[in-house]
Amino acid sequence: MEALILGAGYATRLYPLTKDRPKPLLPVGDVPILERICRQLESLPDLNAIHVVTNHTFAAAYDAWLQGYARRRSSPPTLAIHDDGSKTPETRLGAIGDLQFVIQRAAIDDDLLVIAGDNLIDAGLEGFVEFARAKGSAVGLKDFQDPDKVRLYGVVEVNDESRVIGFEEKPAVPRSTLVGVGLYYFPRTSLPLVARYLGQGHSKDAPGYYLQWLHRETPLYGYVLDGDWYDIGDLDSYHRADEQVRRRQLTRS
Repeated sequence: MEALILGAGYATRLYPLTKDRPKPLLPVGDVPILERICRQLESLPDLNAIHVVTNHTFAAAYDAWLQGYARRRSSPPTLAIHDDGSKTPETRLGAIGDLQFVIQRAAIDDDLLVIAGDNLIDAGLEGFVEFARAKGSAVGLKDFQDPDKVRLYGVVEVNDESRVIGFEEKPAVPRSTLVGVGLYYFPRTSLPLVARYLGQGHSKDAPGYYLQWLHRETPLYGYVLDGDWYDIGDLDSYHRADEQVRRRQLTRS
């Protein structure tokens, strides 16, 4: 298995914090978000490589972080940074465009775990990976009870076997309380579907649009995650996540 961290966005809603550095390198509880994700991934068994995709504007910042992190890491898997060449928000490849870019550039021919670079998941990823390996293509979910909050995300419907039967990006009237959290598992045999999706002219941006298409092409399953999930989309949510993580660290110390 290999892993891909999506980190090529420009995070304009977080300006000025992200004017000169990418959102995944913002510290939460004094540790960059990206580093927290890497630590989670490195605890997974049978993980051979971690890929991080960036735009050209922030490539040097990621390279500098990697030099420091390499000295703090205890063991493999290998960790590589991939510059997708985009230089502005208007020319970005989008999440699915970047997914295909890394699949091709790194010649990935293995099961692939994909996670958004601003995704802070409190629980470990072991349960999700075990579920996905048994089921096939999978998406991580959180169960929200607040309809106003649910409609801000990609809303997922599943049947009694956890198979996705509906996926709608930011619906006005949600038909489920389950939302996708930027965590995906794609078996090796499903990776060619990314190129097919893009070849049909579909959106390169939000992963929700890909999943909306994917669940009609191949069985897709949803796994409800335990623990807290921090969605860092703007300044308020960033400061709230940082405050909550710091408070939890003080409680544990």
